Amino acid sequence: MATKEDVMEVLKTVNDPELQMDVWTLGLIYEIEVKKESVKIIMTFTTPMCPYGPMLLDMIEDAIKTRFKEIADVKIDVTFEPPWEPSEELRMMFGV
Repeated sequence: MATKEDVMEVLKTVNDPELQMDVWTLGLIYEIEVKKESVKIIMTFTTPMCPYGPMLLDMIEDAIKTRFKEIADVKIDVTFEPPWEPSEELRMMFGV
């Protein structure tokens, strides 16, 4: 059975199409809940107007379902509370 840590590892392989960095490292994932055949994720985007938002959600769902055949349902809730802020480490990486 998949664990929260397993799902975290999968999320580290899904890159934001715009920033070319994984969604976990970017800090876009706020919460992960794993049950027997389902995963629920609460996440955000770098901006509410993210043009790649729908594609990113599909990429996350596909990555989880591909890795864990027993997962039948992936529910992703997008929130903007709190709004995304890059960490100090990310700011340095981006040269900001």
